[in-house]
Amino acid sequence: MENLLRPLIVVGGSVVLTLFIGWATDRLLCKADERHPETSLWGLLRRGRIPYQLVLCAALLRGSFDRAEVLEDHRVGVGRTLTLVLIGAAAWLAVRIVGAVVETTYTRYARVHHDAARVRRVRTQVSLIMRVVSAVVGVVAVAAMLLTFPAFRAAGASLLASAGIIGIVAGVAAQSTLSNMFAGFQIAFGDMVRMGDTVVVDGEWGTVEEITLTFLTVRTWDERRITMPVSYFTSKPFENWSRGTPQMTGIVYWHVDHSAPLDAMREKLRDILRECPAWDGRAYGLDVTDTTPNTLQVRALATAKDADDIWTVRVTVREKMIRWLAEEHPYALPRVNTADALLPPNHANGRVPGRIAPQRRAHESPRADR
Repeated sequence: MENLLRPLIVVGGSVVLTLFIGWATDRLLCKADERHPETSLWGLLRRGRIPYQLVLCAALLRGSFDRAEVLEDHRVGVGRTLTLVLIGAAAWLAVRIVGAVVETTYTRYARVHHDAARVRRVRTQVSLIMRVVSAVVGVVAVAAMLLTFPAFRAAGASLLASAGIIGIVAGVAAQSTLSNMFAGFQIAFGDMVRMGDTVVVDGEWGTVEEITLTFLTVRTWDERRITMPVSYFTSKPFENWSRGTPQMTGIVYWHVDHSAPLDAMREKLRDILRECPAWDGRAYGLDVTDTTPNTLQVRALATAKDADDIWTVRVTVREKMIRWLAEEHPYALPRVNTADALLPPNHANGRVPGRIAPQRRAHESPRADR
């Protein structure tokens, strides 16, 4: 009877104690979250309740397993398995705790600072820092798990002796991966591009959606995703419309006839912009920038507070100006001239100013001109 009750008490007691401590801790976190609504730390810490309970259960079982006097022939294997579970759960819990602290810090920073560019920069750095922390904790946890096996501890000396050669070979083999990783750090702390920035890469306009240590994802205006290595942004030029202030100046071009009413077009541009909510009211203008034998090239300038609004301003101005010209001044639209060219003012009787009329031959009669 004792052989049955002892393992039942040890195992069952460890599980029950784990559930009770986990429940009590979760209730304390809920109370703290209700008392401090200004911070989300306590609510985020609740995400770690599963690895927390695994750590408790593995630690209790590992400490009391010898007293259970069960599976005597497999004591070493069971003890090593519990140790591996304890190490993995502890690493999982550490990542969750660090993630909760970092996310709380970022949320508080974003709430205090209203500079969108600075907030996006901090968000990018926080995201990459979390990935680095997760990778480091994972490597340390795997190393700790391997050290629980005597064979790996015995091979440590030989591995250390050949670490230089292995490092050189690994560096050459993973040259591209390492370059992308260092490029990721350069992007994060060099403030080149941030999450949420509006960029133009390879002729595609979009918003930076995700940045990792090796790749970057751009969400285009038509909801496609372009995944590019981060080394692209450190080795090639690209447009960052969110760099500095988000304010932008948009350009709209038209080709109109030489007789187009330019002053009326300037007044109409002003009226269109006043009715457009996306225009920020800073500046506007309309000028002739080029001419061709058949048309004038007219350029309109307008400002907006960010890239999204400048797109709205440009399409609105382009559409409404063309519609107004078609309805009010149709002659101003480009057309192909098919009429006879206008003659100079003194072209009467076939005489052109500055040109001597040819002499008639002797046998020609003056009436032949009539």
